[in-house]
Amino acid sequence: MSQPSPARPVAGVLWMLFAGICFVAVNALVKYLGDRIPAPESAFLRYLLGLVFLVPLLRQMLAVRIDRTLWAQFVGRGVMHAFGVMLWFYAMTQISLADVTAINYLAPVYVTIGAAIFLGERLAIRRILAVVAALVGALVILRPGLREIEAGHWAMMLAAVVFGGSYILAKVVVDKANPALVVGMLSLWVTVSLAPFAIAVWVTPTLHELAILFAVAFFATVGHYAMTLAFAAAPVTVTQPVTFLQLVWATLLGVLVFHEPLDPWVLAGGGLILASVTFISWREAVLNRRAVTPPALATKV
Repeated sequence: MSQPSPARPVAGVLWMLFAGICFVAVNALVKYLGDRIPAPESAFLRYLLGLVFLVPLLRQMLAVRIDRTLWAQFVGRGVMHAFGVMLWFYAMTQISLADVTAINYLAPVYVTIGAAIFLGERLAIRRILAVVAALVGALVILRPGLREIEAGHWAMMLAAVVFGGSYILAKVVVDKANPALVVGMLSLWVTVSLAPFAIAVWVTPTLHELAILFAVAFFATVGHYAMTLAFAAAPVTVTQPVTFLQLVWATLLGVLVFHEPLDPWVLAGGGLILASVTFISWREAVLNRRAVTPPALATKV
């Protein structure tokens, strides 16, 4: 019987730090791209160009036999995730980098709620209080009645819900298929699902815009790989707090590069949400149970 690899907390923290930088680069590139290309088309091109990164996985994917139920789950997850990606691309063109990053921290909270509803997970009082604290964090960010809640905010709130649903479905299919197939099928079916929406609003992209979207796909892929290495090196309870730095980088980038106003309420609300998610992950580790609540970066596009 093989022994589990020893924890390497420093390596885990460094890999998660690098993953967060990659995801901030994704956000910045999409922000820089702007809204000349409609959100559905930008999302479609990002995934279409990203299919090149699936080439190393083709042999593993083709070797797996897939039954009808698994096919339906792969397709359903792809359609769901495609909807979330379109909302995310739209939100990136409408609200600040900090707002997008902070609101996306809610996705693991929605996973916790969804796991209780659909997977039969028990919600103890401490987890319920952590979920409530996270939702309070969302109110701190949005401050209804004190500032205008824009369409981009609503889009990102809904995107976080959809990404949470996609992750729950991933937890279901990962028990039936290897990770390479799960990742490959998501990329494939998101691309297929986005195609009709992209065609409906098609604007011919320039080579410069295509290069930016290819860079988005590249940094997203590298970020997911670095995040996987972080999980392999250290427990989620060690790496989870590091993801708060992504909000710091996003805020600084928004202020220095995109001239967005500094909003300390977004930092405070994002910190509260992430603290809640970290607490839920810690409780899962203490109870020595199969983790359901994902790390804060795990639902990224």
